[in-house]
Amino acid sequence: MARIKGGLNAKKKHKRVLKLAKGYRGARSKQYRVAKQSVMRALAESYKGRKQRKRDFRKLWIARINAAARLNGLSYSKLMHGLKLAQVDLNRKVLSEMAINDASAFAEVADIAKKQLGISSEPAKKPAAKKAEPEKKEEAPEAVEEVEEEAAEEPAKEEAPAEEASEEA
Repeated sequence: MARIKGGLNAKKKHKRVLKLAKGYRGARSKQYRVAKQSVMRALAESYKGRKQRKRDFRKLWIARINAAARLNGLSYSKLMHGLKLAQVDLNRKVLSEMAINDASAFAEVADIAKKQLGISSEPAKKPAAKKAEPEKKEEAPEAVEEVEEEAAEEPAKEEAPAEEASEEA
């Protein structure tokens, strides 16, 4: 029986790897051994990148939805919770596109979430700043005296070890 040499298959394998390494700089595109390492790493990184891209888009959609929700008086989490309670099944990609291209439709969706959560759809008014009332200070003068006494005792305790340390040195 005649001997079969493996040169043809090795040549095919080398050509396939070098073709994938086309465009790499230096030995990475010329030498099989170096090219094989570079191609293996590139394929692994591209696999990771495909997974990472999905995460990145989800982050982007959530950021856009959050910005639009806050313009409508809701946080992202409250909006999503309200939509879930209302059984509105819109994914984040669609909500993001609505927030960018159709603000009025997004506002309607936000109103649905607000109704489900029991939040009024009118913008909330901020309460005016209140001035401190002197009556509250007069109600508990004993508590203030106790705190002052404790504060006066603590420094005396802390000074004693410091004095002992200086005497030892």
